[in-house]
Amino acid sequence: MNAHHSGIGMTSQRTRVRMIERLRTQGIVDEVVLAAMNAIPRHIFVEEILASRAYDDVALPINFGQTISSPFIVARMSELLRAGSTLGRVLEIGSGCGYQTAVLAQLAREVYSVERIGPLLTRARIRLRQLRLNNVRLKHGDGFLGLSEPAPFDGIVLSAATAHTPHQLLEQLAVGGRMVFPKGSGEQFLCVIEHNSQGYTETMLEEVRFVPMVPGILKG
Repeated sequence: MNAHHSGIGMTSQRTRVRMIERLRTQGIVDEVVLAAMNAIPRHIFVEEILASRAYDDVALPINFGQTISSPFIVARMSELLRAGSTLGRVLEIGSGCGYQTAVLAQLAREVYSVERIGPLLTRARIRLRQLRLNNVRLKHGDGFLGLSEPAPFDGIVLSAATAHTPHQLLEQLAVGGRMVFPKGSGEQFLCVIEHNSQGYTETMLEEVRFVPMVPGILKG
């Protein structure tokens, strides 16, 4: 790993270790998720001017009105998606800067990620290539539609909030799979949907704050 990836000062490995210790105190118990978060240099996914804040527990702006979620939210959603089991094929809706994608690449055999904003996708692709993550496939598309060709997925995670569960994504969730996303328009809550042989069960968890999910694509 070169100096840019390993970081110095506020972006050093020591800072990353402190982030992991903080996540433990915040209640993240999945050591596989913690190891994945420790392996990915978060500072390369934010604007250089914000690099010193990359490991703080805050969401940061990444242009086009989008944000990179706080480390806790990334860890929490990853932990809920994994639920202690090995993930095969995962779909991410909203690649953004690519950080959550990179974490998922440590946790799943294959990661497919859809981003509607063209310039964000281009940047994410460059960063993921830098990290040599070969099990990731990025797609410029409408997240509400998901990806029918590689479906079904063992896990689906949305990094933007929607008031209603997108039915096309539910159809792409494998039996035994889980979908994790922020649900709501005013108040938002983390929602976990499990697909079992009888149908779907939905569990609402803690309150969160995400940008809203938007249909269509933006070439930019």
